[in-house]
Amino acid sequence: MKSLLYLCALFTLSLQEWDILPSLAPDQCVCKLSNTKAFPQDNLKTIQQNVSGCINEVSPKKSMELKSLLLGLEQRLPQLQQDMTELQLQDDGGLYGVLALHVIQNELTEITLLMEKLNATMEAHAQQARDTTQQIQTLRAELQQLQSFDTQQVIKRDQTNQRLKRDLDQCRNGAPPTAPPSVPPHALCPHGRLQNVTRPRMHTAGEYPGSYKYGAWGQDPKPEGGKESWYWFVPMAASNRYAHYVRLYSSLSSLVVGISVPGNVMIHPSNPTTNTVQGPNAVLYGGALYYNCYNMDAVCRFNLSTKTVATLQLPKGTRFNSKSNFCNLDECFPFTDLDLATDESGVWVIYTTNQDNGNLVVSRVEGGPDELVLGQTWHTSLYKQATSNTFMVCGVLYATRAVSKDLEEIFYSYDTATGKETFDVRIYLKKMFPNVYFLNYSPVDQMLHAYCDSNMVSYKMIFQ
Repeated sequence: MKSLLYLCALFTLSLQEWDILPSLAPDQCVCKLSNTKAFPQDNLKTIQQNVSGCINEVSPKKSMELKSLLLGLEQRLPQLQQDMTELQLQDDGGLYGVLALHVIQNELTEITLLMEKLNATMEAHAQQARDTTQQIQTLRAELQQLQSFDTQQVIKRDQTNQRLKRDLDQCRNGAPPTAPPSVPPHALCPHGRLQNVTRPRMHTAGEYPGSYKYGAWGQDPKPEGGKESWYWFVPMAASNRYAHYVRLYSSLSSLVVGISVPGNVMIHPSNPTTNTVQGPNAVLYGGALYYNCYNMDAVCRFNLSTKTVATLQLPKGTRFNSKSNFCNLDECFPFTDLDLATDESGVWVIYTTNQDNGNLVVSRVEGGPDELVLGQTWHTSLYKQATSNTFMVCGVLYATRAVSKDLEEIFYSYDTATGKETFDVRIYLKKMFPNVYFLNYSPVDQMLHAYCDSNMVSYKMIFQ
C-alpha cells in the first residue's frame, strides 16, 4: 500500500484532473491522475535560433573595424599637427607655402572622411547594442518561462551539484597543472623576442614596373648549395590572381636591375590551369615553391629541379576561392584565402574554416620528397578579415592591419609553443605604397619581405 501511495504522489502536476473509481471500498486506494502539459519544443528551437543569430551579429570583425578606424585617426591627428607646426615655422617668402597648404588640405579631407566613417560605424554599433539588449531581455524571459516546466527542479539541483563538485575538486587539487609544450618554447628563439621593425631598407619595381599588381618574392631559407644569394619572384601574370612560373635572380642587385639568371622555371605552359599558382601568398623553401593550388582548398609544392608537384588537401570546410580574404580599411584582397609562410623551422599554412567561423588556423606543412602531410594545427580567436596579412617568426604567428595608407600595424601574435595570444603587439610598418598584398619573413637575414602595388619592399626585423 505504501508503494502504491508513493507512485500516486508522482502524478501531481494538474492540468485536467479526474477521479479514478469514485465509489471504492474502504480498503482501496484513491488517487488523482493528471495529464502533464506538453513541453514546447518549438519554442526551445526558436530560442536556440535567436541565440545563434545574436552571436553572429556581435562578431569580432565589427569590433576590430571600429578599433582600426580609431587607430587610423590616432595616427593622422599628430601628423596633421606636425605639418601645421612646420608650416608656421617656415620662412620661405611664400615660395612653398601654397604647396604645404595643399598637403594639409588633403590631410584634413582624409581625416574628415575617416571621422564620417567612424561616426557611421559608432552609430551602427550603438543601434546594434540596443537591439542586442532587447533581444537578450526577450530571451531571458522566454528561458524563465521554459524553466517553469522543471517542476521537480531537477535541472536546477543538478546545476547546483555540478558547481559544488567543481569547486570541491578545485579546492582539493588546486589549480590544474599546465601540460608542458611538445616543442621548446619559442622564447628561446635564437634572435630573441621580436621588438621592432626598421623603416623600409629597400624598395624596387624590378624589371616590370607597374606591370603586376599582385605577386610574391624573397629568398629561400633552405637553399641548395651555391644558391644562397639567389632571389625569386612570382608575379600574378593572369588577372592579378594566377601565376604559372617562378623567376630566379642570382643576387639582390640582379633583382633590382632586372637581370634574371637562369630565368623562368615553368610550372605549366597554361595559366591558370591544374597545379598553377592561385593568389599572391607563395613561398620558396628547400628548392620548392609552396602555394595555393589553382581552384582547390589545397597546398601545392612545386619542385624547381624535378618539376614535380605534390598536393596537400586541407581539412574539410577550409575556405578558398576568395571566400575569406585579407582586408584593409577599404577593400579585401582577392584570392588570399591561404597564406604560406616560412620561418626557422620550415613551412606553415595559415587559413580559415567554416568550423572556426572564419578565425585564423595555422598548421605545419610537413612531408618527404614525394608527399605532403598536415602537421600540428592551432586554432586562434582572431577573425581573418580583420587582418591585412600574416607571417611567422620562430613559430609565432603575427598578424597585421592597415592603420592608414602610410602605416601598417603588427597588432597580434600567437605563440604555437605556449598557445598565448596577444592583441597589443603595437609594432608599426612605414608603408611605401598603400596596399600590402604579400608579407613573409626570411630567417636567412631576418628581413621582412613585402609586395606592395607592383613594388618589392623589405624591412629589417629588430629582436631583443
